[in-house]
Amino acid sequence: MRMGKETEFKNRDRYVHLGIAISALRKMRGLSQEQLAEKANVSRSHISSIEAPGIARPFSLEVFFNIADALEIDPADLISASIFPDKIISARKD
Repeated sequence: MRMGKETEFKNRDRYVHLGIAISALRKMRGLSQEQLAEKANVSRSHISSIEAPGIARPFSLEVFFNIADALEIDPADLISASIFPDKIISARKD
């Protein structure tokens, strides 16, 4: 999937921060990339590319929702955690 230059520039940091939040929360949950991938129904290499620091890896809402569910976090909280990292520590699905 290729993003246009305008979209890439505008959203690059958002994807990077989201990947960092997913990685941090995955580790806090004690999950390996392989375990998260299995729970989210995606490949481990896809999780790895999403979490890769400094790399903007776009992915679908379907994958985003699957990852949020696998991490037991509300999707909105996962977005917030990527903007406000301190929220990630207390973010848990009830």
